[in-house]
Amino acid sequence: MTETSIFIMIFGVSLASLLPRILPIALLSRVTFPPLLTRWLSYIAPAVLGALTAVSILAPEGALNISIDNIFIWAFIPTLYSAVKTRSLFITLIVGIICMALLYNLM
Repeated sequence: MTETSIFIMIFGVSLASLLPRILPIALLSRVTFPPLLTRWLSYIAPAVLGALTAVSILAPEGALNISIDNIFIWAFIPTLYSAVKTRSLFITLIVGIICMALLYNLM
């Protein structure tokens, strides 16, 4: 591979990565959406985050694992409780890290 082809490849990959992020912002930044659409779009991020979290907890190795041996479920329970009770991202993160550390070392 020559230096020119490496440079072209880096440029192409950068362009392919940045265009899907920049184009919607550039094209839709001055558009005012109807309130119903804005409200509907506000649910997308929490829904995606919830789906990713559920997959990480319930299928940590790629297959559904709802057994007593799944330490991610055991760590999720006190973490969720602390998130609901305190509504503090920092405390929730600390509780989750401590739970995972304890479970990794104990089980």
